[in-house]
Amino acid sequence: MNLKKILVVLNGFIHDFAAGIWLAAITTIALLHRAHLHDDVLTTVLNGIERQFFWASVLAMVMIMATGAGRTFTYVENWYGQDAERVRRRMLIVKHVVLLVCFGSGYLWVWGRVFH
Repeated sequence: MNLKKILVVLNGFIHDFAAGIWLAAITTIALLHRAHLHDDVLTTVLNGIERQFFWASVLAMVMIMATGAGRTFTYVENWYGQDAERVRRRMLIVKHVVLLVCFGSGYLWVWGRVFH
């Protein structure tokens, strides 16, 4: 098998895995924050853990962006035919705009919880 093809597939796997890590980290921050609101004794310990998850999510975001750029340069032209590719490209643009809004909203949502 061609090494370039293997690297393209591996890049896609890393991209998807980093996106899952990002979502898990943001969700974990929210759950930890809710837990320490109920018990003040936990606040000091959980604040440190929240910050660790926040910075892990930032690292995941960097990986998402880097591997996403890699996907841009390895895009397969006309895989599904010319008409389907036009629709696919429009859908990809809409998907990425929605995802950027979700990422931005996620960070706005957890920022006050992590750095309070």
